[in-house]
Amino acid sequence: MTYYYLSHGDKNGVLERCLIDILSLIKPSETDRISRLNTIRELATFVGSLESLEGAVVKPFGSFTSNLYSKWGDLDLSVQLSSNFRISTGKNRKKDILRDIMRALRRNGVVHNLQFIPNARVPLLIYESKKHGISCDVSIDNHMGQIKSKILLWIANMDERFRDMVLLTKEWAKAQNINDPKLGTLNSFSLCLLVIFHFQTCEPAILPPLKEIYAGNIVDDISGMRFLTERGIEDVCATNITRFRSQSFRQRNQSSLSELLVSFFEKFSRIETLSSEYAICAYTGRWERIRSNPKWMGKSHSIFIEDPFEQPDNAARAVGSNKLRIISNAFMDAYHKLSSGPTISNRHSLIASLTRPHISSQLGVRTYVQHTANGVRSHQPGIGYSGYATREPIHDQFQNVLRLDRYAPSSSTVPLQGQGALNVQVQRNWRRRHPNR
Repeated sequence: MTYYYLSHGDKNGVLERCLIDILSLIKPSETDRISRLNTIRELATFVGSLESLEGAVVKPFGSFTSNLYSKWGDLDLSVQLSSNFRISTGKNRKKDILRDIMRALRRNGVVHNLQFIPNARVPLLIYESKKHGISCDVSIDNHMGQIKSKILLWIANMDERFRDMVLLTKEWAKAQNINDPKLGTLNSFSLCLLVIFHFQTCEPAILPPLKEIYAGNIVDDISGMRFLTERGIEDVCATNITRFRSQSFRQRNQSSLSELLVSFFEKFSRIETLSSEYAICAYTGRWERIRSNPKWMGKSHSIFIEDPFEQPDNAARAVGSNKLRIISNAFMDAYHKLSSGPTISNRHSLIASLTRPHISSQLGVRTYVQHTANGVRSHQPGIGYSGYATREPIHDQFQNVLRLDRYAPSSSTVPLQGQGALNVQVQRNWRRRHPNR
């Protein structure tokens, strides 16, 4: 076992350095970004071979657009038939288009693991690019996905710790096998909302309730009587974020990344018990009683994490009751391990608890998987390389108390940075193949 000397008041010092090491592996490089751009262009090329999709545009959204993707993250792509939010493409039409794209990809043999999922809430085409090795989820006219991604990007730019926390919690959740909605566990959007909620409810708060960034319900405002363009929503959000950042009375939250991670696991360690009565609401930045909202009352869900952009939808609707217990136990187990004296100073145990085996091995820690009685997947350290290069922590260490049910004014320190999604116009090459048209 490898232990490290901890100075007085620096109980999370080893954990902080481990988190820096983990992030150095899972954060994408410029090469990873370029591979994704080339994967987008690859799809655009084959979409362009379809006469029925003349004028269509391929747009990324999801974690790539919001800059919350890891080196191994999937790529969410939307084939945009129209830039007008109010022009709705029917579900059957979306299925037909995805079938056409599937045939074009299959015919050219550039992808593998091709799957068509027509009966999902949003019909999907899933495949992996042979050339670039990147998994893609393709949908049609996913306007809401694009708007959500941009807002998450702006939130990430409000505090640099947010992106790191999202990447770390997603890696941890994958290691615990609780980040797969197809298996009844949490999707990545739900994990992002949990991190937002944690940043809203810590003391002092880091992020505001999302209603202070956008007071309406975006899904209604882009399609209802109060029609707003995407640019209009962007302007409202940018103005409110600037106003929030300029508040001189705000107290800066100085918690280190390790302190935020430990308190994150503590906050949600009782999530199974709390979910029977409360919804997690990032829109208000509070635990809300389910019975207080008639729109929630008629829904039967094991856990309710409200989608702040499509209220009153539940972002965690796929989670089953049996899986919720496993999720809750995973949070509890992580909190106990990161609060334990023996574990908190043991680099091997920390890395084994927070990462998947292929990440652990690159950090010199060999692991084996052990399933515990409460359903938690436990990665135990084996014999491995014990060397460790000391680096400075990302943030200074501060003692800070985080509360479960508290909202307080918060702060942001990173300027708002716009990042437009890459738009790839479909090339019209079908006319060359059909000269007589």
